[in-house]
Amino acid sequence: MTILDSFNLSGKVALVTGVGRGLGHGMAVALAEAGADIAGLYLTDCALTETAVTSLGRKFLPLPCDLQTATVDDLNQVVAHVQTELGRLDILVNNAGIIRRAPAVEFSETDWHAVVQINLNALFFLSQAAGRVMVAQGSGKIINIASMLSFQGGITVPAYTAAKSAVAGLTKALANEWAAAGVNVNAIAPGYMATDNTAALRADEKRNAAILERIPAARWGTPEDLSGVTVFLASAASDYVNGAVIPVDGGWLAR
Repeated sequence: MTILDSFNLSGKVALVTGVGRGLGHGMAVALAEAGADIAGLYLTDCALTETAVTSLGRKFLPLPCDLQTATVDDLNQVVAHVQTELGRLDILVNNAGIIRRAPAVEFSETDWHAVVQINLNALFFLSQAAGRVMVAQGSGKIINIASMLSFQGGITVPAYTAAKSAVAGLTKALANEWAAAGVNVNAIAPGYMATDNTAALRADEKRNAAILERIPAARWGTPEDLSGVTVFLASAASDYVNGAVIPVDGGWLAR
């Protein structure tokens, strides 16, 4: 096997959450370009992603699911449905997430629970369901989406920071348990990306300028900037990478 062969995902099945837009769309398409069939979990619409994946000659299984209300049993059934319809499960990308902004003294209980439910609780229980399958088959790749706020505190995003810090810790905890079974658990920590979650920041002229001044690459990231590291972590090329949180941030943390 050559080094390029080790990145080939032909015959693999990937489950990607939040697949309808932004980072989830970009990562799903990247995995399909590398050869994987895609099960796409979405809330409102995933037509563009489905078209992009199937145009590459790959299968696409749409999975409507509201992670805000999904139970543990619902998530177990998602994994079982992927196995039934696509025959296997090799890769899980926990991408879906939301953010709520307010000063800590004003942050509501409703917003706190909503952010933690999607960004942490659903991520863990979906990983648990996938982990059972992957440990039993002796192979698998789980990729969590962390954040710059897995390393830093942020401003007016206490629930998001708490959840994303927990995602970094959980990534290491699951890697400790499952690495010996052939299951790699790692995380990507995107920097400031031009997605719906950052629309308010980009629309704020002062915040936008301050952020760009801090990024050595001098630009906001794009979903395509995550393509390479996603395929790497999903492939045999990363078989000895366990419990890593890899920043893709244009140099933000180095500044």
